[in-house]
Amino acid sequence: MLDIIIYGAVISAVYALLAVGFTLIFGVARILNLAHGAFYALGAYCVYTLTANLHVPLVIAAVIAVLLVALFGIAMERVLVRPLRRLPPLAVLMMTLAVGLMVEQILLLIFGSEARNVPSLVESSFNFGGVLLSGQRLLAFFCSVAILGGLWLFMQHTRLGAAILAVSQDPEGARYMGIPSDRIFSIVMGLSAAIAAAAGVLVAPFQSVIPGMGLLPLVKAFAIVIVGGLGSIPGSIVGALLLGYTETIVAFKASIEWSQIVSVAAVLIVLIIRPAGFFGKRAAF
Repeated sequence: MLDIIIYGAVISAVYALLAVGFTLIFGVARILNLAHGAFYALGAYCVYTLTANLHVPLVIAAVIAVLLVALFGIAMERVLVRPLRRLPPLAVLMMTLAVGLMVEQILLLIFGSEARNVPSLVESSFNFGGVLLSGQRLLAFFCSVAILGGLWLFMQHTRLGAAILAVSQDPEGARYMGIPSDRIFSIVMGLSAAIAAAAGVLVAPFQSVIPGMGLLPLVKAFAIVIVGGLGSIPGSIVGALLLGYTETIVAFKASIEWSQIVSVAAVLIVLIIRPAGFFGKRAAF
């Protein structure tokens, strides 16, 4: 039982990080970003390139990787998404899908299909009541919780956070109040990309770094926000806990292969019972 609690907490924290970044851009800009998994993969590949090829210290490489992916997200919003904003939502959806596929193909061309290894920030392992947990997984848990807590403090206690909340509630009203909505959309896209990249950096040492690694996290994030409710960050966190612990229980009691079906089953059940999700609403907070 203790191993389920511990491993479930780790996977739920990482899932929450992915889902919050995904739902943040939807709650503020009403964009379903299908390139979110690409941000995750870029974070992992950036930290790999910086450490393996440029020999940058791992901690510094992790920070640089997150910043680079955040800049990529901002550039993507300004150059590719913003011109399509006045068109039907399908146009933006297809553009983000194209970006995600393009990033995957570029990574495949540059790095090939073989898996890459990223060193762990924490090499040692820890024993919790007989449950052995690697230091990197423990770091991923605490960093994910810290990032989510920092995001909440940022949104609730800063002027920029208040502006983001205003735009998420009423973009037109915020514009009349002098808040530059377009700039806010760019900032939120960068923030969403940075959060996804942070998740990629944290899990890269104990997961395979391959060009297609962004697909499964995108599916997980989408499943979580459907369960929690599109646009609801608290719902995304609750959905991450439900999905993370359910997958962990199935993996321990049945098999890892069966655990991958849980996210799809959760989406189908929630769509039947409560199509809007448990906390479905328009704003991010």
